[in-house]
Amino acid sequence: MKEIYGVFGAGGYGREVMPLARKQLQKNGKSIESLFFVVDNPEKSNVNGTQVISLTEFLQIDAEQKYLTCAIADSKARATLKNRIQSSAMLDWTVIAESCEIMDEVAIGLGSILSPFVTITSNVTIGSSFHANLYSYVGHDCVIGDFVTFAPGVKCNGNVVIESHAYVGAGAIIRPGRAGKPLRIGEGAVIGMGAVVTKDVLAGVTVFGNPAKIIKRAA
Repeated sequence: MKEIYGVFGAGGYGREVMPLARKQLQKNGKSIESLFFVVDNPEKSNVNGTQVISLTEFLQIDAEQKYLTCAIADSKARATLKNRIQSSAMLDWTVIAESCEIMDEVAIGLGSILSPFVTITSNVTIGSSFHANLYSYVGHDCVIGDFVTFAPGVKCNGNVVIESHAYVGAGAIIRPGRAGKPLRIGEGAVIGMGAVVTKDVLAGVTVFGNPAKIIKRAA
């Protein structure tokens, strides 16, 4: 059965994800000749030794199964692409670096990307298209929604609920909640780089600083 694989996006993050995707395929005995960068409007035919094709071309390749992961930081762009995938014959593809540590009773939604040295501890539920960049971790009993993004070095401690489309900046620290009373970060909230989150964050707001304070409210 012929299978093809794609990393959507050939920008900075896509170029970081592609080597992980390549290693994952090789580990599973798959041919890397079936791996492509996929973009809407290709300006180059090759990036870092991997062929770049359009989404239309990817769809037109004769293959029984087509897998695509989205290496785009913008969560709304990921959601839009997911809708396009679901309306076609493509399947969400999850890419997990070999150096990741995933412990007991962890559920990770399809289309997620875990970069090198990410740790997911025990009893964690994560939605679809989650991005966890280098050296991030998710503590025990956390629940994370769809299309959430962790920049490098995020420290999300135990008993935290993060709703869909939230963005957590590089080096941010989220203090632990308590069993039965988790710390909550609302849908679409933005946690600034290096912020120390000590209390709930409302949906749609941007917080920054130590301790994190609102610098921009939801529209």
